[in-house]
Amino acid sequence: MKNRSEFLYELKEKQIGSIDSQSSIEESFQNITLRPILKFQNELLIQVFTEYCIKQKNEFFKLSVNKKLEYIENSLQRDMKFRDFLKGIVVGLMTSEEYIFYSRNASNLNKRLTSMLIERLKSQVQLIIFEN
Repeated sequence: MKNRSEFLYELKEKQIGSIDSQSSIEESFQNITLRPILKFQNELLIQVFTEYCIKQKNEFFKLSVNKKLEYIENSLQRDMKFRDFLKGIVVGLMTSEEYIFYSRNASNLNKRLTSMLIERLKSQVQLIIFEN
């Protein structure tokens, strides 16, 4: 039987994005760990954001596309509880080794992760719809 780390490494696809000698260690971590997790968790992230919008009195669904993009950015930058929840969805699929690196470099990696979450949701704004 595989251990958790082996299972998670296999679950995540290969790195997304290029890594070369000029890449910072945070950029490498982003492409090897964060991007594959975000890709794998994409459907869940969209559904979580949709449910968040519903709990916020459905205002999001009445907005123009440009206002929706602003709403996404503001939600993740201002609502720390929600942002931390989304980060938890990502951190939960890290191996112990990845988490140790993440926690020791949390300041820089949290900024990267928040930016990546915002961009991922913005690029798929058309998928964030209210269904009864």
